[in-house]
Amino acid sequence: MKRRTKNLFLNWRIILLTLVLIGSIATLAVRPLTFGIDIAGGVAIVAQTEHPVDADTMQLVVDSLQKRLNTLGVKDITVEAQGDQIVLVKVANVTTPEEANQIKNVIESQGVFYMEFGGVIFGTGRDVEYVGIYQIKSDNTWAVPFRISKSAAEKFAELARDKAGWPVDMFLDPPVNSLIIVSESVYKTMNSSEFNAQAPEAPTLMERITKAFNITVVTYANQSADEIAKLAESKEKVVLVDVPQELQPELENMNVTVRFVPRNPGESDHSLIVRVLGLYGPYSVGEGLATGAPQQDVQITGTAPDRLTAEQEASTIYTVLKSGSLPVKLTIVGMEFISPRLGEGFKNQALYAGIGALIAVLLIVYFHYRNWRIALPVASTSLFEAIIILGFAALIQWNLDLPSIAGIIAAIGTGVDQQIVITDELLGGEKTTKITRRSSVLKRMGRAFFVIFASAATTIAAMSFLLVYFVGTLKGFAFTTILGVLIGIFITRPAYAEIAKYILGED
Repeated sequence: MKRRTKNLFLNWRIILLTLVLIGSIATLAVRPLTFGIDIAGGVAIVAQTEHPVDADTMQLVVDSLQKRLNTLGVKDITVEAQGDQIVLVKVANVTTPEEANQIKNVIESQGVFYMEFGGVIFGTGRDVEYVGIYQIKSDNTWAVPFRISKSAAEKFAELARDKAGWPVDMFLDPPVNSLIIVSESVYKTMNSSEFNAQAPEAPTLMERITKAFNITVVTYANQSADEIAKLAESKEKVVLVDVPQELQPELENMNVTVRFVPRNPGESDHSLIVRVLGLYGPYSVGEGLATGAPQQDVQITGTAPDRLTAEQEASTIYTVLKSGSLPVKLTIVGMEFISPRLGEGFKNQALYAGIGALIAVLLIVYFHYRNWRIALPVASTSLFEAIIILGFAALIQWNLDLPSIAGIIAAIGTGVDQQIVITDELLGGEKTTKITRRSSVLKRMGRAFFVIFASAATTIAAMSFLLVYFVGTLKGFAFTTILGVLIGIFITRPAYAEIAKYILGED
């Protein structure tokens, strides 16, 4: 008996299970589990691109958005593409609605960054090579230094030669290829030299944006929605600025994409234009930049009414420059906030469900075999399997959400079924000679593991389809299910087979 027990503990399958189990417990002690938004609390935001994009462009959107949110110090972020227009952003551990709204505003403000001179775009966010730490002075002026690529610097130097004092514009998400309907005062301001820095002879802002972005600006003179729609036939959208809002639903009924921008109380024409165009500047070309010599180190400056606003403006510019440029504009179309208190309840419910599943396994296996010596190892192996899955999840910092936990429970259920297959094969043999019995055990184990591997292959194939072709919560379910199956067939199932042979006297 002692020899059989010693042989069991020295079996390499049992040793492997023991080492992996100890490693998982140690990992859980050192690196606590991280949870998804449905447990830890957080926000799920659905953003939509302004038009359908191809797979490569969508990947650029996902990568850039992930980088921008990371730049802001936001933790536990997942950004996933859904189809050719939808981007799902999930941020765990968001504790207040204010934080959720802040993240929403960050995503909404992340458009395409352009650098323009004389109506020519000489660089985009992709040409930004380095961004320095922004500075805010006591008078609430701010500056964000950055370095542009050599090609952009050379192009700008060629454009700006002998044009000292001319305006340089920076745009964040301008309304490209659009028709802008504005009030008469706004039109006059855009078509004046107010945005010409120190060069009245330079092209007006209206001329610059028309050439650079194919923007057409029209004064509102009581045109009907039909007339505006005809003017916008070749445009992607219509922007209504400081005009009657009644035009918006009428144009939308004609399947015209419309953005309505009202004037804020006390807002000047200058400020309204800056807000509509996403304009930063214009900045005056200095004597040093007008020599024709390329200069890669530049900066964006601004003035705010208070320090908080200055911080927000500088931070926005810093983030956009730091992460490059999104290929298309994103608009928020949905947001769901889950409070940490509700998530804590989900965590407790998931824990109770897991304990309940293990107790159910123990009782069902006992009533099936009427033998605690079989039921206890089956339930214990399932528990070990769950601990190993959790240890691996902690090791790679996988965010556990409710579907992921459901996948763990599903893996436990699959594991119990396979352990029963092993047990039934062992119990089904005949007691013959030692040599014949050993041969019979090997054959029966071979049949059992053939069934186990076939079942595992089927499960992995099905879950792999979900893991590769689906997004969102299905990925968590698929990942933990596949992980549980792999741990089962390579670690826990072989170890249980040795334990079962020992218990049933078939070793």
